[in-house]
Amino acid sequence: MAQTMRIAKAPRGTKGKTLRSTEKGPISGVETKRELSPEQRQELLRALKARFEKNMNRHKGLEWAEVQAKLEANTEKLWSLNEMERTGGEPDVVGRDNKTGEYIFYDCSAETPKGRRNTCYDGEGQRKREKQGLRPGGNVIDMAAAMGIEPLTEEQYRELQKLGFFDNKTQSWLKTPPDIRELGGALFADYRFGHVFVYHNTAPCFYSGRAFRGSLRV
Repeated sequence: MAQTMRIAKAPRGTKGKTLRSTEKGPISGVETKRELSPEQRQELLRALKARFEKNMNRHKGLEWAEVQAKLEANTEKLWSLNEMERTGGEPDVVGRDNKTGEYIFYDCSAETPKGRRNTCYDGEGQRKREKQGLRPGGNVIDMAAAMGIEPLTEEQYRELQKLGFFDNKTQSWLKTPPDIRELGGALFADYRFGHVFVYHNTAPCFYSGRAFRGSLRV
C-alpha cells in the first residue's frame, strides 16, 4: 500500500438529486419496511455470493456458505445490505471479528455510491443549506441510521483502500470525531496519485461527486 497522508482541501461541487431526509419523516428512497420478499432475498444473496467469489482477496480464509448462513438468520441485516446494494454501494465481506464471530461488510463500489451523493454531513448541516434555499439530497448521519449501517471511519477507510483502489474520481464522507464536528468541521477522503487523502469541509457542504461508504456487522 502506498504511503498515506493528510492534507486540507475543499473542492468545488454542484448540487443534485439523491435520497432525501428530513427531521419530520423517513428518508425518501429508503424502504421503511425492514423485510425483503423471498424473491428479493434470493436476488440479493446471488449478487453477494457472486461478488464474494470474484473478490477473494478481500476475505481470505472465509467461506461463503458460513456467511450465507449468518445472513439468513439475520433478516434485518439482510435488509440493510439490500439498502447498501440498492443505493450503489456494492457491499462485500472485508473480514470477520474473531471475538464476536460477526462478519464485516463495507461498501466496495469503485466510486462512492451513486444513490447517496449530494448529501450534507448531518441534519444540522442540511437544515442550514435548506434555509439558504438549497436542496441537498439528505445527510449522511440520518441516511446511514435509516439504512441500519455506520459511515466508515478514517481508520476503516484506510483499511478498505488496502483491498483495492476506491474513489479515484469521487470522494466519501467519513464518520467525523466529535471534537472536529463541534467546531463545525466534517471529514471526507479520496484516493489520488497513489495516496489516500483525508480532507475537511464544513458539514453543510454537498457535492455531486461525494457520498458516503457504510459498514455493517452480521
